[in-house]
Amino acid sequence: MSESVVLPALGESVTEGTVTRWLKKVGETVAVDEPLVEVSTDKVDTEIPSPVAGVIEQILVQEDETVQVGAVLVIIGDGSGSAPAAPAAPAAEPMVEAPAPVAEAPAAPVAVAPVVAAPVVAAPIVSAPIVAAPVVSAPVVSAPVVAAAAPSSAPASVSDAGYVTPLVRKLAQESGVDLTQISGTGVGGRIRKDDVLNATSGSASAAVSQSKPAFVPGAASPLRGTTEPMSRLRKVLAERAVASMVSTAQLTTVVEVDVTKIAQLRQKVQSAFVAKSGGKLNFMPFFALAAAEALRVHPKLNATIDGENIVYHGSENISFAVDTEKGLLTPVIRDAASLNIMEIAQQIADKAARTRSNQLKPDELGGGTFTLTNTGSRGALFDTPVVFLPQVAILGTGVVTKRPVVVTDSEGQDAISIRSMVYLALSYDHRLVDGADASRFLVDVKSRLEDANFDAVLGL
Repeated sequence: MSESVVLPALGESVTEGTVTRWLKKVGETVAVDEPLVEVSTDKVDTEIPSPVAGVIEQILVQEDETVQVGAVLVIIGDGSGSAPAAPAAPAAEPMVEAPAPVAEAPAAPVAVAPVVAAPVVAAPIVSAPIVAAPVVSAPVVSAPVVAAAAPSSAPASVSDAGYVTPLVRKLAQESGVDLTQISGTGVGGRIRKDDVLNATSGSASAAVSQSKPAFVPGAASPLRGTTEPMSRLRKVLAERAVASMVSTAQLTTVVEVDVTKIAQLRQKVQSAFVAKSGGKLNFMPFFALAAAEALRVHPKLNATIDGENIVYHGSENISFAVDTEKGLLTPVIRDAASLNIMEIAQQIADKAARTRSNQLKPDELGGGTFTLTNTGSRGALFDTPVVFLPQVAILGTGVVTKRPVVVTDSEGQDAISIRSMVYLALSYDHRLVDGADASRFLVDVKSRLEDANFDAVLGL
């Protein structure tokens, strides 16, 4: 008995998807809810779990091929090979030409047949642990042996090699890193590029004198001198960025904020916060809440231009930028002004983690009315972020650094003091927001952060 697995609906406005990578091959077994294939849409990249258990009999949609929601992706049976013929209909044209796959061992021929749009089967998209598939015996061929089978006590088994991308594998070879000795931090324990780089820097730092660590240059990227097609997500980001810059009048206003009191508050409540929430308290929840509260007073920053009309939103839905291996994504914290610091911190941690592991629902990426981007997460003082339509503003937060500044006491006396300082950069659409509007918004955010009167909304 064979069953067809179709492309499920991945969001209200999602009508098609591109197969970016098959996690199973013809002849391999798959368990219920085990990740089967990676699919990219214009909103999110995600893994499709298998709704049934069995053996992969036919893969009907190849990598980099785009199909409609409801199209048959794969036939899963009991291994007898009696898979039903796929219904005939033309499939959507692939967006880019698929590179020729590099097979590590001969596999059964893949039957490629046209597919037809079928009724949407509600296949729940749930996170599931990666279940290692049994190793299928391959015909003996005359080829050099790449690596011996790993012993059962090794941290990663040979069957996990399929989940290591060629880029990561090449980087590990060039860096002299043994992949079987690395614990992956990706979904299901998958080894990511950062895991290899961390292992490389870890081994290098062990040889450096602890009294004065020396600079260790990073390993050369395996992408140097290569060419690769743009991913679907990168194409969408590029199109939206260009459309935003062409159709809007953007500029940026910057203020400097003293967040010393927030730094002291974090230090005072950190242990209690971790004990209750399970995560650390950083600056981002304070920035998000201060921005959301200011949006209530300055609705122009929380609006949309609709033709010749201005739509002022009734809630403050804060999109926040998450850096992933595939590109920038912006999950949404809804009604942020009504939440406390702990609730915002938990949502940021949860949605950022699920975004990076392709477990975020597409609808969690939509509906944002204002964006917050932490440009200081890698040490930048500030930048001029791009406003993404239909929003009219985005707030960039720089790195928080300690430096000497002039402070004035209650008697008007100036002194030099070491303070925790940060730059806030607001980019906005000048078609709706004037410089005075932007300045008033930033001054309110600055005052809220410098007063640091957050005790009542910590959530402790």
